[in-house]
Amino acid sequence: MTYVIIAIVSLVALGIVAALAHLLSRGSEKPIDTRPTCDTCDGTDSRCEQECMLEAAVKEVEYFDDEELDEFRGRAGDNYTDEEAERFAEVLYSMQTHEVPAWSRSLILRGIAIPDQLRDELLILIEEGRKTQTA
Repeated sequence: MTYVIIAIVSLVALGIVAALAHLLSRGSEKPIDTRPTCDTCDGTDSRCEQECMLEAAVKEVEYFDDEELDEFRGRAGDNYTDEEAERFAEVLYSMQTHEVPAWSRSLILRGIAIPDQLRDELLILIEEGRKTQTA
């Protein structure tokens, strides 16, 4: 009979220890922040895009060793020759995927439209960057 009582008390004590360990481990977990950041804005949330542009507007414009592109300020995206678009492509393909959204914002803030010849590629690279950040 004493063995049965010892076994029951041991099981109850083990259950209490397991419950306390579980409660303590849950308290140390940080909640996952699902709010979009400027790096994860995908264009579907206009508030996110607007906040990021406002945030970027108060910061100094970031250059990506592309100061020569400032000569295209004010030109429409459908008004580039293939040679001029190639100058944008050289910059685009020289950067890492995670830098592409910031470069795109930099161009917008500088009043430079991306050539239509590269627009789809730019959007694909931005999407790839988002996928690798969330993975």
